[in-house]
Amino acid sequence: MAPPPRPRRRGIGWAQRLEIAALSGPAILMFVGFVIFPVVMAAYYGFYRWKGYGKPTNFVGLDNYVTILQDSGFHQALWHNGQIVVLSLVLQGPVAVGLALLLNRKMRGQSVIRVLIFVPYVISEVITGTAWALMLQTNGAVNDVLRSIGLGGLAEDWLANPRLAIWSLMLILVWKYVGFAVILFLAGMQNIPDELSEAAAVDGASFWQTQRHITLPLLGPTIRIWAFLSIIGSLQLFDLVYIVWGQYVASTAGTSTMATYMVTEGRNAANYGYGNAVAVVLFAISLIIALVYQRFVLRRDTEGALTGGQ
Repeated sequence: MAPPPRPRRRGIGWAQRLEIAALSGPAILMFVGFVIFPVVMAAYYGFYRWKGYGKPTNFVGLDNYVTILQDSGFHQALWHNGQIVVLSLVLQGPVAVGLALLLNRKMRGQSVIRVLIFVPYVISEVITGTAWALMLQTNGAVNDVLRSIGLGGLAEDWLANPRLAIWSLMLILVWKYVGFAVILFLAGMQNIPDELSEAAAVDGASFWQTQRHITLPLLGPTIRIWAFLSIIGSLQLFDLVYIVWGQYVASTAGTSTMATYMVTEGRNAANYGYGNAVAVVLFAISLIIALVYQRFVLRRDTEGALTGGQ
């Protein structure tokens, strides 16, 4: 016998199409206007030597992009971004996971501790950068404390010394952004059934054994999402570096990033065409990394979400 014919799917009616357009239209217009259009315009201006006003007329083709790829300053900025990406994952991840595991237990003052950890994240970058710049300068609070406790020999120029500047930057980044990771991990832990931990305790598992074999594996999707956000944020890092280091960014400190390079060589040099070309390169690098991460890391998580974990 021939198999019964499959029921035909009913097409979407005009009423449903209008409803979809009305609901998604504003979001699409915002996305096109504030994301796609600026990228297209940046790519257009990147083919010109442009002063930032008037119609660009000095067409240089791919010269701006060739200069970017050959400039040692951009190579250094790219290397610094790579260091920040790796160090952010290595330093922030374990600290945030450890704090989240401890704060997930019932303890006195738990809510206050959570707030205190999260407060640095909501402080503006300008305030954070200015405060740390004052504390880490040669005559700042950090060196004063070291001298007051008899450790004046450890006093350093934390901002200008190339051997220390990258670690000073990582200290600031961990202090500011680890709270976001902790809150994200705590939210992920709320989705882990308590019955699993209780069953492990009945079987004689210790607290750390339970976290290692139950909590951390089930927290994997949340950790991977945080890692993705951390990578993209590290690639686009600008404000804290520019506020804290200022004149040291391009030369002595060794903390320049692709974003600070874009501003220094583009806007500050009145070469907006070159700056737009750097922005396009930064966008392309971020997009490629995001697509690769989606393909090889997040694909399993997204497929599980779409299929209901089946």
